[in-house]
Amino acid sequence: MRFWVPIVMAGLLAGSRADLKAGEAGLIKIDGAIGPATASYIERAIDLAASRKNVCLIVQLDTPGGLIASTEQIIRKFNSAAVPVVVWVGPSGAKAGSAGCFITLASDIAAMAPNSTIGAAHPVSMGMGEEQKQDDVMKQKLENFYGAYIEGVAKKHGRNADWAKSSVQESAAITSEKALELKVIDMIASDIPDLLKQADGREVKGKVLKSEGAIIAEIPMALREKVFQMLWHPEVMLILMLAAIYGVIGEVSNPGAILPGVVGAIALILFLYMSSVLPVNVAGLALIALAVVLFLVDVYAPTHGVLTFGGIVSFFLGALMLFNRGDPAFRLSLAYIVPATAITAAFFIFVVSAGLRAQFLPVRVGKETMVGKMVPALVQIDSTSGKVFIEGEYWNAVSDAPVEAGRQVEVTGVKGLTLTVKAK
Repeated sequence: MRFWVPIVMAGLLAGSRADLKAGEAGLIKIDGAIGPATASYIERAIDLAASRKNVCLIVQLDTPGGLIASTEQIIRKFNSAAVPVVVWVGPSGAKAGSAGCFITLASDIAAMAPNSTIGAAHPVSMGMGEEQKQDDVMKQKLENFYGAYIEGVAKKHGRNADWAKSSVQESAAITSEKALELKVIDMIASDIPDLLKQADGREVKGKVLKSEGAIIAEIPMALREKVFQMLWHPEVMLILMLAAIYGVIGEVSNPGAILPGVVGAIALILFLYMSSVLPVNVAGLALIALAVVLFLVDVYAPTHGVLTFGGIVSFFLGALMLFNRGDPAFRLSLAYIVPATAITAAFFIFVVSAGLRAQFLPVRVGKETMVGKMVPALVQIDSTSGKVFIEGEYWNAVSDAPVEAGRQVEVTGVKGLTLTVKAK
């Protein structure tokens, strides 16, 4: 009997330790700009982690910034979450810029990897558009409002509110080491196991967190979230716009092709829908529309390339202005703009011009090819009878004014098997 006591005690102790370390920690990875797809993903992950009774949800974050509307939606979900939300800016070298700074400060536990950075959180770069950027009064209002907003977020979680405010109003940015020193974040963790170990024992939402040794259960993006996240990138938006232009204009210049029109219509609808989400500059769109008009006008009224050159310049400037180049999250690289401009110019110069001009050329097959040709009258031609020899065949011919035999006549029309002619 005594022999079994130590074994039973050891088993109970091991079981209790296993219970202390039992459970899962949900994990999602945000890599890229913050937008509607990101907000939907985070909301779904929080609800799923709560339903699974995860010890916490870890948000691994590496973002240059994003839309303020989506950021506010995420923060509201953080505040109402039933499960502790831990934001880890990682791995090493990651950044929490702009919208990412708001999200990190709004988490229950804020952590960063070594050599990562946080800030700046200037609101003008967070999907506010170029027009507002030019308005100093609006700019000041935005800075004041979101400075107070992020200050409140930091105070709610016991973080450095003064630095948080400066990240908005002064575009302040710091490293993870400095962020820990200034109490902007709670800890520096080299990886997720280290993060769970340091978070263990902290009180979050009125409960003591038991995260050390928790099993990591990654929550992947849903297909619709992946598709939406892919579509709203500036590069994809540019490709959709080009597909819409090529498709619609290609269908107009080559009627009956069908496929270009269908592809163009779908791309146009997607572009218009995404334009309501991504901050698109109206001036950029106007310049691109002007470029298309200049290209088309030059097809009908050749100007020795003057309008085409103007169209190329207009398209390049429009693509350059299409998105806010002040924010890395929305910046469209010249590596996309230059090839897009060259391909568009070539498309209108060679494809569209050839298709449109072909529609206005005279018919070169069938009876209509005889119209305009000169032939001699074989016999006298009048309004009821006559005959000519044309293209290896004898044809009946009529003329409103009598024409004597042997005189040259011009074919003006074809009615069945009879040609209408006039004396030349």
